Amino acid sequence: MTDTLSKLLATRDWLMADGATGTNLFNMGLSSGDAPELWNVEEPEKIKTLYSYAVNAGSDLFLTNTFGGNASRLKLHNAQDRVRELNRIAAELGREVADASGRTVVVAGSVGPTGDIMAPMGTLTHELAVEMFHEQAEGLKEGGADVLWLETISAPEEYKAAAEAFALAGMPWCGTMSFDTAGRTMMGVTSEAMVAMVEKLPNPPLAYGANCGVGASDLLRTVLGFAAQGVERPIIAKGNAGIPKYHDGHIHYDGTPELMGEYAVMARDCGATIIGGCCGTMPEHLAKMREALETRPRGDRPTLERVTEVLGGFSSASDGTGDDTGPTRERRGRRRG
Repeated sequence: MTDTLSKLLATRDWLMADGATGTNLFNMGLSSGDAPELWNVEEPEKIKTLYSYAVNAGSDLFLTNTFGGNASRLKLHNAQDRVRELNRIAAELGREVADASGRTVVVAGSVGPTGDIMAPMGTLTHELAVEMFHEQAEGLKEGGADVLWLETISAPEEYKAAAEAFALAGMPWCGTMSFDTAGRTMMGVTSEAMVAMVEKLPNPPLAYGANCGVGASDLLRTVLGFAAQGVERPIIAKGNAGIPKYHDGHIHYDGTPELMGEYAVMARDCGATIIGGCCGTMPEHLAKMREALETRPRGDRPTLERVTEVLGGFSSASDGTGDDTGPTRERRGRRRG
């Protein structure tokens, strides 16, 4: 194990990842509909501030501002010819912040979905997906990212294409999917099916798991689904800070820092090794998560009933793997951030 993340994983039994990207950038003035990746060039100090939020709150790992940094998504902003540049600069800014921290902090190159539907249902072929992911990976590698971080994926075909692309780039990687549709991804993947897919990949990730989705309870039910498969590979949990609610024309997440502290400890006890937040997770949430992980002893694996007791009910009766357990709550929409 020679890469930075593997070295950390070899010496620690949990690592803390970062929080929200979009939510923090909107608070800094990013307008809805604008490409966050353009800020890597136009507002580099704000991007370094974003990264510093996580580092100062105690994160061992943070994601670069490149979630939509592939050619398909950047084409919406007439920036499809800037993929390598925008990804390289995002990683360079991250490298600067991490190296100035005085401790080992992993710069993870964020790679989100292409936004296209894979063939045969859609027009995105495997070859084209590999090409797009490879282009982004090379930019992140050039900028000094320690690891590539695939996130918010719904289609197994897209996950596999990214794995192939990352092998071409010669980079270690991690990969999460978003289980936001009654415990499955939008394309119907269950936690059990994801584990089976990951273990069969020619170029498997260092760690895998779930991010975003509906709320923290749902995400931990998925983590329990991963852990039930008995695999040795580290599990990632990056849950949203509560449930999104509209207020005065803006989306707010109702999860308090204290609640996210409870979530972090429960995620660890559910079997997760890399624990962070997704939409709505701010520096104050991360600080409470770090404090809880450092001060609270490891406990027994929580039951589904215990998860709902502490974090609230599930959004659906089932997670798609046969566990029709626990109270449910009204389903609300989600937004990556």
